[in-house]
Order: sequence, then C-alpha cells, then structure tokens
Amino acid sequence: MADPTMSPPNQSQLNVAASTTQRPQHHLNLESLAPSPSSSEHVNRLINSNHYISPSRPIYSDRFIPCRSSSNFALFNISLPSPSATAGSSPGDGGKEDNPNAYAALLRNALFGPQTPDKKDWGTGAGGRNIFRYKTETRQSMHSLSPFGFDGLSGPGVSNVAIKAPRKVSRSPYKVLDAPALHDDFYLNLVDWSSHNVLAVGLGTCVYLWNACSSKVTKLCDLGNDDGVCSVGWAHRGTHLAVGTSNGKVQIWDASRCKRIRIMEGHRLRVGALAWSSSMLSSGSRDKSILQRDIRAQEDFVSKLSGHKSEVCGLKWSYDNRELASGGNDNRLFVWNQHSTQPVLKYCEHTAAVKAIAWSPHLHGLLASGGGTADRCIRFWNTTTNSHLSCMDTGSQVCNLVWSKNVNELVSTHGYSQNQIIVWRYPTMSKLATLTGHTYRVLYLAISPDGQTIVTGAGDETLRFWNVFPSPKSQVIVFIGCKIKDRKVSKNTESEIGASSLGRTTIR
Repeated sequence: MADPTMSPPNQSQLNVAASTTQRPQHHLNLESLAPSPSSSEHVNRLINSNHYISPSRPIYSDRFIPCRSSSNFALFNISLPSPSATAGSSPGDGGKEDNPNAYAALLRNALFGPQTPDKKDWGTGAGGRNIFRYKTETRQSMHSLSPFGFDGLSGPGVSNVAIKAPRKVSRSPYKVLDAPALHDDFYLNLVDWSSHNVLAVGLGTCVYLWNACSSKVTKLCDLGNDDGVCSVGWAHRGTHLAVGTSNGKVQIWDASRCKRIRIMEGHRLRVGALAWSSSMLSSGSRDKSILQRDIRAQEDFVSKLSGHKSEVCGLKWSYDNRELASGGNDNRLFVWNQHSTQPVLKYCEHTAAVKAIAWSPHLHGLLASGGGTADRCIRFWNTTTNSHLSCMDTGSQVCNLVWSKNVNELVSTHGYSQNQIIVWRYPTMSKLATLTGHTYRVLYLAISPDGQTIVTGAGDETLRFWNVFPSPKSQVIVFIGCKIKDRKVSKNTESEIGASSLGRTTIR
C-alpha cells in the first residue's frame, strides 16, 4: 500500500533512475564536478570563505579558529593539481572521474577557501612558522616562507639565514706614543711585540723597549753615528732581540739584562727583514740574499738562500716552522722549506714590492701577501696545493699584514694614498672597520701577545694602539711579572697596559 505522504515520481526522477541502470560508457568531464551556484552559496555561508582579503591589512581570526593562510599544507600530504589540471582533463588522465586531483581541488576550496595558495608556492618547510596562528602579518609572497632564496640576491639552494650583526671596532686608538726619528722607509721593519708584552722600537740609531705592563721605557742600545737600526725581531721566548743594522750586521741582545751577546755578519748591505724559527734566525738584505743563522752554532750563518733579484723586504716563517715566505722589491713572493737553498714555490702575480706577508694561524698552508703602490692588492695562496686562491684590490699601497690569533680575521696597513688601517673578515674579505689617524704611510705593524691589540707606526713619528680583535676564550692571560685581564671583564685594562685612553707618551 502506497504511503499517502509520498508523491509519485516525476519524470526527472525516472530519467535519473534510468541513467543509473544504463551506465553509459562516456567519461565524465571535470567541469561537471564544479558545484552548482546554489550549493556553492550554501558552502560559502557555512565556512564564510567569500570575504575579500586585503593584500596590505593584517588579518585577525577568531580566537578559537586558527588562521589557515599561514598553514603549511604539505604536512597534511595533500596533493594539489596545477591550475591547468583543474581547467580540463589532460591526455594522461583520460578524464577519469576517480582522478584524485579534482577531488583534492574541491576539498581544498571547500575547507580552506578559494584564496588558498597552490602547492607549488609552498616551501618544503614553514621557515619556523606555527601552523596554528591567530594573527598573520601583512601579506607577503609565499616565496618568503621557503627556506630557499628567491629574492634575486641569493641563488637557488642558498639558505636565508639571519646575518649576525658585525662586531663593533673602536675607530680611535686608546693610546698614542710619540716616536721621534721613526723612519718613513717602506723597506724597514722597526716595530715588534714580544711574548713577554714588551714592545721594541727602532728609532734612528737606537732601540727602545716599552713595557706594556708598567709603561716603563728602556733604552736597549745605541749603534752610533756610523750605523743605524733597520729591523728588529723578537725570538719566540721573548727574551732575546735581533737587531738588523745598516752596515749589514745582525746583533743579538739579551733584553732582560740589556746586554749584547753576539754580532753576526754575512750581508754586504743593510738588513731590513728578520724572522725567527725556534733557534733559527733568517735575515733578508738589500744585497738580495737571505741568510739562515743558527744562534747555537759558531758560524755566522749555516746556509744562504738565493733567488730574489732585488732587496728582500719581507720575511715570515709559518707557524709550524716548516716554510719560510720571502717578499722582495722584485715583485716576487717565494716560499722555501727548511733545507732548500732555492725557492720551492714562486709567485709572480704582484706588480710591486712585496713587503706585507702573513701566515694564517687557523689553516695550514694559507699565506697572505700584499703589494706596493703599483699593485695595491692582497692575495691569498695555498702553499699546500700551490694555488692562487683570491685577490682583493685595496686601493692603496699595502705595507703590512697580520692575522688574528683568536678569530679568522686579519689587519692590513696602508700607505699611498689613504694611510688607513683595515680590519677584514676572511674569507669573504668584508671590511669590519677602517681606522684612520696617521698622517703618513702606516709602515709598521705588530700584534700584542693576547691577540687583541695592534700597534701601528708611521712616518708621522707616532705609535698608535688599537683594540681590533676579540679576546681569546681564556679569560686571564699571564705574562712574566704581570697579568692582563680580558677587556670584556676588566674596565681598567687600559691603565693596566699603559695609560689612559687619551694618554700620550714619548719613547725616549
């Protein structure tokens, strides 16, 4: 018996039933999956997804409803089609009605709204953003959420990591010393700082010692009117000082007793460069030769290195004492080993005299060199692989180089035409600071034993002390007879190593 409340089937319902039983074989077009206007309005009323989203105003969501615009949908493993795939069936799909891309597109629109970005715009990670955010920032490109850079400045695969703010370096020297008769000669090396925190300075015919702990000045020697000081160099232990003279001799002095213990000959002209390696002392001269001296032996020198065609003005032993680098006025940079009398490596890229030489204390075989006025470049070499690594044009004559012992940075001093001091970060060679104050070429440079302070000397007859490098990991460094504390710990450090920040003393 028919239910009186039930109405008889109309013609459209019969047609639907008939089509269900016949099951035609044609494929369903993807466009037929789009909801009807009435059903779309119903869904929009339910999820309120048809509101206009301003591109420049912040969006505030209900405190209990998370904001989906900043969600990382990749975590849900939802596979979304490209826009072209939703417009029509592709040849590979065959227009099948069980295609998961079409269903995923409808589900995305119904659940998250039509403004949901396509999956191709999502990064593999959310860049640390929370999936459930109750307030979003001003709208920005979805590329900014990716861990890969798309800003045109960084290439694909380069991580957008926040850059640490550069370390601040004081632009003013904390101490200035007058140094009368400090020669304005590019080829001399008249300043060196010992491991006992004593600064040796060659002024005219005399050598003076300045104790950084007590600020005491001691006159070590006077060579007389017929001679002059061309170079000074401390032995590693800090007790003996080598002095190169204009007469071609090398004198060895016991600094603690202010007593000369030896004179070594061998050069015919002035000795402008000195370098220690344990008990070995290397001396470079204007006579184009390098002499290797063992201060334990009776002979004045044990070997002679020949190769330069002009004055030798730069000498530095590597930290492992296996390689000696030499620079000359012939624009050449040579590398020697402990037993060679001919250079094992020759670098000829510089176009001016090579005085500035420095070995890296952080990487074995890394050597830096600087050229004179016609060159102006700092070059880096790998002596292990015999390769030229990089070159930096500084814009002015490179007089000296020294690496920091505490961080991977170095300092260069310059002459014509800017007379500046530059602190570099290696290997990017970005400038941390440019220090000015000298009115003549900054020809002399030495670093303190704690690795924090440098002293620079120039033809303006001044020595300036700068705090340029951070402190080592150890908080206290002990020297013989004095203690220098970390500058970050002690506020009285400047008074401990000399005088007030604006103090000016004459070395005499």
